[in-house]
Amino acid sequence: MTTAASNELFPVFLQLNQLHTLLVGGSHVALEKLTALLGNSPYASVTVVAKQISEGVRTFTKDFPGVRLYERAFDEHDLDNVDLVVVASNNPALNNRIRQACRRRHLLLNVADKPELCDFYLGSVVKKGNLKLGISTNGKSPTIAKRIKELLNDALPEEIDETLTYMSQLRDLLKGDFTDKVKQLNAHTASLIASKEDA
Repeated sequence: MTTAASNELFPVFLQLNQLHTLLVGGSHVALEKLTALLGNSPYASVTVVAKQISEGVRTFTKDFPGVRLYERAFDEHDLDNVDLVVVASNNPALNNRIRQACRRRHLLLNVADKPELCDFYLGSVVKKGNLKLGISTNGKSPTIAKRIKELLNDALPEEIDETLTYMSQLRDLLKGDFTDKVKQLNAHTASLIASKEDA
């Protein structure tokens, strides 16, 4: 049973390189969204539509072949063949228009700084090689999420990726059914953590 104050978000990790994302907006807020999207998935397919596209957006995206820029007003046909929509606009009428169009098409939407219009949030992400941790404050405080990200970045050792590779190789070598493998992997993980604590 949940309370009114609980965080009911369901965390997922999307393979953006297999999806088509539409970003509406070309300002510094759009640049923040692009930095998050492409920083996590450099081969993502992203179409940017905005009446004005800043030089910062143009400069940042020039090294990403999957990004297309269109300097013009949004049209509902921009939603054709799109999987995900991100809006970085301070135009309430446009935001609501896109929200309604996304609902009709069953497209998931994120609107910058408008939690009430969002189907999903772009949370802070901690990255250490193959390890990614998503942090959400349920839209309450992105600033706290960033602070927690900094703490975890400092706390997690750089060698964690080597440990992940080792565990992956070990999993492939283990014999037995699923339950046996889980028990063996748990035992190895416990010993690895203990050795880190003793170091």
